[in-house]
Amino acid sequence: MPLDHLINKTVGQVLENNAKHYPDQEALIYPDRKRRYSWSQLNQEVDLLARGLLALGVKKNDRIAIWATNVPQWLTLMYASSKIGAILVTVNTHYRRAEIEYLLKQSESNYLFLIDGFRGFSYIDTINQIAPEIAFAQEGADIRSEALPFLKKIVTLGESSYPGMYSYDGVLKLGENVPNQRLREIFESLGFDDTINMQYTSGTTGFPKGVMLTHQNIVTNGYWIGYNQGLTQKDKICLPVPLFHCFGLVLGAMAALNHASAMVILDIYSAMGILVNVEKEKCTAIYGVPSMFISLLEQKSFSTFDLSTLRTGIMAGSPCPIKTMQQTIDLMNMRDITICYGMTETSPVVSQTTKDDSLEKKTGTVGKAMPGVKLKIVDPETRQELETGEIGEVVVKGYVNMKGYYNLPQATNEIIDKDGWVHTGDLGKFDQDGYLVITGRWKDMIIRAGENIYPTEVEEAIRRMPGIVDVAVVAVPSKLHGEELGAFLIIDEDVPEITVRHLKRFLRPLISGYKIPRFVKVVESFPLTASGKIQKFMLRDMAASLWGTEPTPK
Repeated sequence: MPLDHLINKTVGQVLENNAKHYPDQEALIYPDRKRRYSWSQLNQEVDLLARGLLALGVKKNDRIAIWATNVPQWLTLMYASSKIGAILVTVNTHYRRAEIEYLLKQSESNYLFLIDGFRGFSYIDTINQIAPEIAFAQEGADIRSEALPFLKKIVTLGESSYPGMYSYDGVLKLGENVPNQRLREIFESLGFDDTINMQYTSGTTGFPKGVMLTHQNIVTNGYWIGYNQGLTQKDKICLPVPLFHCFGLVLGAMAALNHASAMVILDIYSAMGILVNVEKEKCTAIYGVPSMFISLLEQKSFSTFDLSTLRTGIMAGSPCPIKTMQQTIDLMNMRDITICYGMTETSPVVSQTTKDDSLEKKTGTVGKAMPGVKLKIVDPETRQELETGEIGEVVVKGYVNMKGYYNLPQATNEIIDKDGWVHTGDLGKFDQDGYLVITGRWKDMIIRAGENIYPTEVEEAIRRMPGIVDVAVVAVPSKLHGEELGAFLIIDEDVPEITVRHLKRFLRPLISGYKIPRFVKVVESFPLTASGKIQKFMLRDMAASLWGTEPTPK
């Protein structure tokens, strides 16, 4: 399909195109749940759900939050909301009470779809604790919550029923009473530049921001991501990465949608589950962060699996060791594997290697700019463009640019300059062949196994702990996860000791587990600048020396 066939299409239009041209071909496969959809079956359920959403009262630009693992209803809800102009707000499955309450308020979410819980943490109990009025909501009436004033209705995605909440099957049933003509009229009125998705990413203030993405953002980006892998309707992608993240949603689901490739979706990550299902379903691609591929290669029974159908995939989230890339190509047959680079605010991929690039380019660079995307390297202070080989900040411009942060115009203006360039905060350079090389980060962001973590948020949580005078959180180099978190603490004189165990126990109810520092050191003071700011680069060097498994990136 040529780009001009897709660039001005909505997500729903691309789905309907697949249902028309590949009706009986498999689209979604959930091996753990024994559920399979062809493109026509998927489109039929999406239409019924879209009509159910209309019956529920959902209108164009309403926000629908989804708090769930990769369950089958995740993608049907995404596609259904896109057909009626609603905005899907993706929620991190690791969120705890304070995080989900903040997101629902800041996004002004009107509807919430959720599973019962994840890894022993109850989403149902949590949402009822935040808004006890939910249990007393009358059928058909909106929730009236003081804590969540924008929330109207909640829909559960599990088999259990709860007071004041609808069920997914119940919403489908409601859809039977809505004429298809009503859906078609709304569908035909939508534009490719309408906001379709809000993904939350942490900011330098420590508070997550809702990144507004359009149909065009994710449709076009998904097209080129799949194009660089050589995806066709004959491919099957094993997708174990979370859909709430741009990796699963755009690199995975949207690339597959654009090229009518089937998706084999795992609800929860499992190295053994990946190997079993790649062999069983004869997958041709796998997506994951480098640590996931390392885990696959280290499985004791790895050599017993038939991975001969594999060809391509994506490795992203952190730099890939040369050894791991070579093993992935040699032992997993992924000769056409690619590397991607970007950020949520850029839809997300701005550069990618192709299936034909050399091992050197796949491990030493993050590829070339995507078609339709402009990249340049600028001096972080003067913003003057630099020459090839010079290191500066990576800035981006093109169809990938987000619409902005939801309800945060000042923060939007801080990251997108007056000329329309998105400032990534990453440091990089171009090599002589025009490939982008990422050398570090101008910002303090930490990337652990593909998850973006901003130290300020973690530091604010740690400061609540009794006995903490001050804290500084920095990145620690890690071969497994790319980076881990290390915390330097200044504590009261009468506090005998604070260890990682103490910190974990205190932080678990407050923030997601992946944000909790793995390393802790108590110090008497921090290195400071003349103006009193903490010199984090010195702490990063100290952290690398104390705990790092590889040199700190310069």
